[in-house]
Amino acid sequence: MHNEEERVCEVTIPHLAESLVSATLGRWLKEPGDYVKEYEVLCELNTDKVNVEMPSPIEGTLIRILVQDGETADVGVPICLIREPNDQTPSVSHEEIDLSTRYSPAVMRLADEHRIDLRKVKGTSLGGRINRKDVLAYVRDGMNTQTAAPPVNSIDKNEVTAAGFKETGISPAAPERKEPASDRVPNDQILPVTPIRKLIASRMHQSVSEIPHAWLTIEADVTHLVDLQQRWKDHFVEKEGIRLTVTPFVLKAVVNAIKDYPILNSTWASDNIIIKKEIHVSIAIGSEESVITPVIRNADRKTIGGLAIELDGLVKRARSGKLTVSDMQGGTFTFNNTGAFGSLQSFPLINFPQAAIITFEAIVRKPVVIQRDMIAIRSMANLCLSLDHRILDGVICGHFMRRVKQYLERYDQDTIIY
Repeated sequence: MHNEEERVCEVTIPHLAESLVSATLGRWLKEPGDYVKEYEVLCELNTDKVNVEMPSPIEGTLIRILVQDGETADVGVPICLIREPNDQTPSVSHEEIDLSTRYSPAVMRLADEHRIDLRKVKGTSLGGRINRKDVLAYVRDGMNTQTAAPPVNSIDKNEVTAAGFKETGISPAAPERKEPASDRVPNDQILPVTPIRKLIASRMHQSVSEIPHAWLTIEADVTHLVDLQQRWKDHFVEKEGIRLTVTPFVLKAVVNAIKDYPILNSTWASDNIIIKKEIHVSIAIGSEESVITPVIRNADRKTIGGLAIELDGLVKRARSGKLTVSDMQGGTFTFNNTGAFGSLQSFPLINFPQAAIITFEAIVRKPVVIQRDMIAIRSMANLCLSLDHRILDGVICGHFMRRVKQYLERYDQDTIIY
């Protein structure tokens, strides 16, 4: 919103993606009083898809921050005020633009949860604005005598139902959860939960809460695959300038199997199962802080070499913080190379709302019975599938995993990677 008289503009959460409804303020890079040029980065926004730097849509002086670090706001909600440059425009005082009664969504949720009259809460942010910490402090220190619900023993027992206090209209404040003293000792290290970790926690909770998981594991002989990768690796570095790992070979086998069993490339939609026509593979890439899943689009149309090149680009952009929103959108199936850490078997959580996720485990050299009575040293690896049991059953997933195994074991020295 633009005020012509005062030339003060509200900067709002942008619509970063089609499915995005809110974002968390990661951290402010500017402070009130700073002069900001158009397109200069104001802050970092965290979403469930990607972290992005938010540029200023206008030039001017940042006069007030409305959404604090760590708070979540819906798309379109103002996060700060910027006064545009105008020599004839007087400076704007807090009294002239009193937004202390504009509350962030996080503050409103806490107030509703604890039945708090926010007019009684003292704000400590710029201009007396109330933040989450102010509300929590009020819950802890100040509201017990004025807004807390009556004790249960003062209510007619006939009014109390199994659902709580719904019938009486009384909603007692939820007590603040505190760790038992015995759980902490002076030498414990306390790590703050970062916004991206909160988002991951939310998505993982959604996955296990809404999706009934089941699991399936197969073992594949990847001896010929490893030999093929060794044959091509030096030439690939010379030609493309990047390393050729076994991952794109495995990824190609998985994608080919998805084409044979497209139900794996689907989502649950209550009354329908939506089978996605295009195969966009989310690739799990981990760091010390989090796991993100950028997408290789139309993975079924790419060669092994093409997959290797695109995978390398995604990993480099992910680790340098250069991923875009489009890099994170549209995944229909997730692949994770947990074997890079030496893992032999894992049970991954599905990347909601997809139907399945597959992990490729460590390649292990070990004796294997071949041709009925012969023993040979082979390169063996497990693949583990987590499936949404609303959509998929053991039979179809068994066929799918067997097809992945077949594709992996068909590689030979004559396989073309381009």
